[in-house]
Amino acid sequence: MCYIKANLFFGGLSVITEVAGQYNAEDLESQVRILWERAQTYRKVRELRVGGKKFFFVDGPPYTTGRIHLGTAWNKVIKDSVLRYKSMNGFAVKDRAGWDMHGLPIEVKVEESFGFRSKKYIEAYGVDKFIQRCKEFALRQKDDMTRQFKILGAWLDWDDPYMTLKNEYLEAAWWTLKKAHENNLLERGLRVVNWCPRCQTAISDSEV
Repeated sequence: MCYIKANLFFGGLSVITEVAGQYNAEDLESQVRILWERAQTYRKVRELRVGGKKFFFVDGPPYTTGRIHLGTAWNKVIKDSVLRYKSMNGFAVKDRAGWDMHGLPIEVKVEESFGFRSKKYIEAYGVDKFIQRCKEFALRQKDDMTRQFKILGAWLDWDDPYMTLKNEYLEAAWWTLKKAHENNLLERGLRVVNWCPRCQTAISDSEV
């Protein structure tokens, strides 16, 4: 049986040739990624659309807790399909990647790596030191997950992502809370919340 194979060279894909043997999808995907990187295809496509109608996309950020899974991959593929469609229809797409780098899931991962079994272990280790370890973990996972999303072929502005651990995002959250307080939009009251006895903190419904 004969299979079709596209040979890669720097300027683009060569003339399609007919070869014998097993079709290797992974090999072809790798060649396409190399082509996109060398030819700076993503950047050039975005530059061609600069004068078009603006389409602003906010990436609902995944947690930087480890390798991507089927859910995060499916989510990113759908987003990528919509953004490509918009770009092909002449829109100037703003598609900055985003990362959620705060929260209990990251803290629990770091606790597990140290063998911590309760909040007391964190206090004994040092809260500031623990926060720094969480930041380092989140940044490492961000790099790994970026590589995995690129393997999927997702086109986003990976070089300038927004990261919620940066000071400007922390300050924006406090500023928003301050404005809400100034406008009497906050209230104090008693509410039933989910509580984790191990973590010694309130948790969301999805974390129960």
